[in-house]
Amino acid sequence: MRKALIVGINDYPTSPLAACIPDANRINNILSKNYDESPNFFCKKVISSDVTITRNVLKDAIIDLFSTDSDVALFYFSGHGCEADDKVKSSLVTQDANGSEMGVELEFLMEKANNSKAKQVVIILDCCFSGAAGNLSFLQNLTVLREGVSILTSSHESQVSFESPTGGIFTDIVVEALEGGASDTIGLITVAGIYEFADKLLGPWDQRPIFKANISSMIPLRKSKPRIAHETLRKLPMLFSTPDFIFPLDPTFEPDAEPRGHSNEATFDELQRLNRNSLLEPNGEDHMYFAAINSKSCSLTPLGKYYWKLAKEGKL
Repeated sequence: MRKALIVGINDYPTSPLAACIPDANRINNILSKNYDESPNFFCKKVISSDVTITRNVLKDAIIDLFSTDSDVALFYFSGHGCEADDKVKSSLVTQDANGSEMGVELEFLMEKANNSKAKQVVIILDCCFSGAAGNLSFLQNLTVLREGVSILTSSHESQVSFESPTGGIFTDIVVEALEGGASDTIGLITVAGIYEFADKLLGPWDQRPIFKANISSMIPLRKSKPRIAHETLRKLPMLFSTPDFIFPLDPTFEPDAEPRGHSNEATFDELQRLNRNSLLEPNGEDHMYFAAINSKSCSLTPLGKYYWKLAKEGKL
């Protein structure tokens, strides 16, 4: 079972926001299903247009999320964040914030996540100063993340997070990543993949995302359309007898060369697909076309050898 609590707060009494509810709706929509419409996360959406999100409402929802032994428990928050100072701790700001209590302290969130019965915990925060969740020096009662916890935040503990015309800049990137921008060859998207995707898109002068994790295996958050069909990847050990096999080519593989209609043309189509996705490369030529026309060869790249091994071991 995969559970997600998705929170968006626009309606603050002072300093209202515009993008957080749309952000929560987008995250809810994309996490609830995979690309093929198969179910993914069972999402609970809590947004300020439906309910007043006080600190007690948010705390109760967080406790409920982390109280069951689900396979994955994911928490997403979009709203104001509060920077720690002499009076308050780093917090997710709720609608009943006041000078002494701004909302749900990040320390509370991280303690509940760390003590969760869920096998894997993923926390994604799109709010100012959210990086404090991954900086244990800010959290007095937490010294280490337990295994299975991942944190992805939109900014450092001292940085603000910005909105774009379509939503939060960070959530824009997360959604694009979940749509397939951060997928691997077989379409799996992990929280580490989202971080890498965001890190490349945000320049050195922009808000900087933070990623912290203590995990032994990387679980996918969503499945997007594979870049190469599993059926093609499973043929790798048949096409290449060993990972280092040099596959000989000749003009019979190229459809534009004589003789036309040769059975090798179907094989060449699969080889070209592998080449376009960096799993193999031509030897002695820059393009597969010339490798075939000039009777050269092709061989697997390190990525291709990785998937060759997975196919050989029946893991695809």
